[in-house]
Amino acid sequence: MILNNPLLQEVSLETPRHHDEKPSSVVRCSAGTSKRFPVEVGVHQESVLSPLLFILCVDTITRDIQKPHPWCLLYADDVILAAETREDLQAEVQLWKDRLQRYGLRLNFEKTEYMECGPRIEDGTICVDGNDLKKVECFKSLGSRIASTGDILSDALGRANAAWMKWRTTTGILCDKKMPIRLKSKGYRTVVRPVALYGTECWAATKAAKQVLHTMEMRMLRWSMGVTLKDKAPNEVVRSTFGVAPIADKMREARLRWFGHVCRREDESVAKAALNLNVKGTRPRGRPKIRWLDCVKSDMAEVQLTTRDADNRNK
Repeated sequence: MILNNPLLQEVSLETPRHHDEKPSSVVRCSAGTSKRFPVEVGVHQESVLSPLLFILCVDTITRDIQKPHPWCLLYADDVILAAETREDLQAEVQLWKDRLQRYGLRLNFEKTEYMECGPRIEDGTICVDGNDLKKVECFKSLGSRIASTGDILSDALGRANAAWMKWRTTTGILCDKKMPIRLKSKGYRTVVRPVALYGTECWAATKAAKQVLHTMEMRMLRWSMGVTLKDKAPNEVVRSTFGVAPIADKMREARLRWFGHVCRREDESVAKAALNLNVKGTRPRGRPKIRWLDCVKSDMAEVQLTTRDADNRNK
């Protein structure tokens, strides 16, 4: 059933089918190569085919119960289900649990989390087969932190912490006084900064989130340069010494690049569906929260671009 999945092309079917035709292997080491011996076990968890076969298995057995995105999102062994009411979501999770169990798969209740968004968050959680799912105010998915309030500050703090962990692994180079500044700058721009910028193209960036990454970056550059605040070296001097642009500018660059990619995508894609999603309800009174499209419009006005320029990849 899995090998006949339409997602697989005919050319890719030959490899897994050959595994059933008396497979064998050898051990190659410094002393030479051993004699060929038969392999009498199936696909291990570490096998290169294991992730592919698992994804195809889950997609095949749940194809008829998958809802259109963004109500159902699948990535490897992670599944995100969304609904407008708690009752609908509980029924959806129960349906997935029963379907997976029918084919020998198991839903991990300890790792499954429930989050409720909206102006009025009620107490309680959803229950599946007598198991109450853990209710959280923020959960991590694919490296990004999603908060029930829609705030990105927790995600910014998570990005900063991840960048600090990467920076500590490279202090042997970045903090070595014998290393030239040019090499330190290249190491920071290619190893550390991409960790801090991961996923920021999807942020509705606020001043608080920008300040978190700005503070992180300046501390890293100053320690790499060997100066402190007591030296009274302006941030502009530190940046010009390293040849590093402000991280807020790199966030804007990534946001505009991603907006261009989304505009060029098909209407059926996940990113385009999220861009055109019409959220029901009215915005609360008071100063409204900044939206992602508000950031994009501000960025385009600052660099003098228009929506039509998204079709031109050179811009």
